[in-house]
Amino acid sequence: MVYGIISAAVHVATGAVLGQLAGGTIGLLVGAGVGLLVGAVFGWAIVSAQVYSSAPRGVFLFVVDHTWSLLNTLVGAIYLALHLVFGHSLDRATSQHSCRVNVVEGVSPRYATTLGTVCAGSSSGIQRHEDVHIFQARLLGPLYIPLVVANYVLFTIAPVWLLYHDHAGAPINRFTRYFEIGVYPHVWNEAIAYRIQGTPPR
Repeated sequence: MVYGIISAAVHVATGAVLGQLAGGTIGLLVGAGVGLLVGAVFGWAIVSAQVYSSAPRGVFLFVVDHTWSLLNTLVGAIYLALHLVFGHSLDRATSQHSCRVNVVEGVSPRYATTLGTVCAGSSSGIQRHEDVHIFQARLLGPLYIPLVVANYVLFTIAPVWLLYHDHAGAPINRFTRYFEIGVYPHVWNEAIAYRIQGTPPR
């Protein structure tokens, strides 16, 4: 319960600060309201699924997720709220004491997607890959999302990955494959995760 209350309070405070910076007093109120909404959902989820244990590791990662990696946690909280709006459900069994929130249903049936500490559509066969993304976010904190977005933009408009891409095994022969087989598996965060677990799409 304590984790959920603290988490919700941090989301409200963050929303209020960001709102005030964007739009003064009105922005503060709107930001606090949005922060309360997503923070309450995220707080409920981490308590309901017992995501963080009271052991030193659980406490440490909770603190990291709500300080240094707060931007990633906030994005993950919004992502979780959207999943729940669409009727998706928490995977409490795999979330318990894992320091991540697992959602049963994913965005795509072919891929799991992780934002912040929220992982949707994963399975035991690919969970380690997704955990790499959670570690990357915790390690890089507020730099993680900008660095990932910058890499996607760079590799989309300047596909230097074509120089070392496996053209024979994974040919880029139509527009959708440019992104799915080309850009996506070559961005730095995915390339590292695939080295640790999984096979890039072909």
